[in-house]
Parts: sequence; structure tokens; C-alpha cells
Amino acid sequence: MYRQKHSVEGIYTMGTRSTIAIQNSNGTVTGIYCHWDGYLEHNGKILASSYTTEAKVRELIALGDLSSLGETIGAKTDFNNAAKGQCVAYARDRGETDVAAGTFDSHADLLESFGQGFDYLFVPGEGWSVSRGKNAAQPLEKELLEAA
Repeated sequence: MYRQKHSVEGIYTMGTRSTIAIQNSNGTVTGIYCHWDGYLEHNGKILASSYTTEAKVRELIALGDLSSLGETIGAKTDFNNAAKGQCVAYARDRGETDVAAGTFDSHADLLESFGQGFDYLFVPGEGWSVSRGKNAAQPLEKELLEAA
């Protein structure tokens, strides 16, 4: 389930890739891939400020894999000319298939399958954490303060 297959007109692109996931009540984790701007100062800040409830995080993850994360879920848009500040999703906005959220037995299993440079996990009742590369997960708010 490695997710680096997205391209623009057949040209593979590079970005600061990330995963965005939520822990489910049974201990499994459901997550998606996000291609652009996965670093703390962008995706981290947006997740910490705009996706703060379980319902909002589930709505985000229901979009499936993202080209880019926005402050709002938004509505179907032109993939290459999206409204500023809204999410751009491969399925909704470009009609791609096989980009739905995946559910894994644990966060470690998600990371093993398609962990990226920044891996964000929302635990209901606790909030966001982030792991970078092979580093252990840390509370997102703490990492944002240290990055500032």
C-alpha cells in the first residue's frame, strides 16, 4: 500500500509526504496519504487548528488520499485549480480509484505499509501526535512549539 503513484500528466512529482490517521475504538488505525506539504509548519499546523474533533478528522480521512491538505474539507473542485485553503483529494477531485483510506491493525502497521516523512495520528480524547521518520511519536502541540 505504498502511495507514491500519483502523478501530474504522467510526470511523477515530489513533495513532503505524510500520513494522516485516526485510532479507532477497537485499536485499529485508519489512515490516508497526503502528497504535499507534510511538514509541521504546514500540515501539522492545519491539523492542530482545523481538525480538532473526532468527527472532523473522520470527515477528512473519508476523502481518501490527498494531494494537499486544506483548512477546510471543501467541495468537489478542479484538481489543478482548487480554491485556496481547501483539501484536494485524488478520488473526489480527479476521479482516481484505489485511493480510499486504509485500516490497519495498529499505527505501527500503517507506518510499515506506507509511513512517510511525517506521520500524524489522532487519538480521540487525546489529540494529535506526530512521528518523523523512525523517531517516536510526540504530541503535535509540543513539536509545533519546538519548531517555532
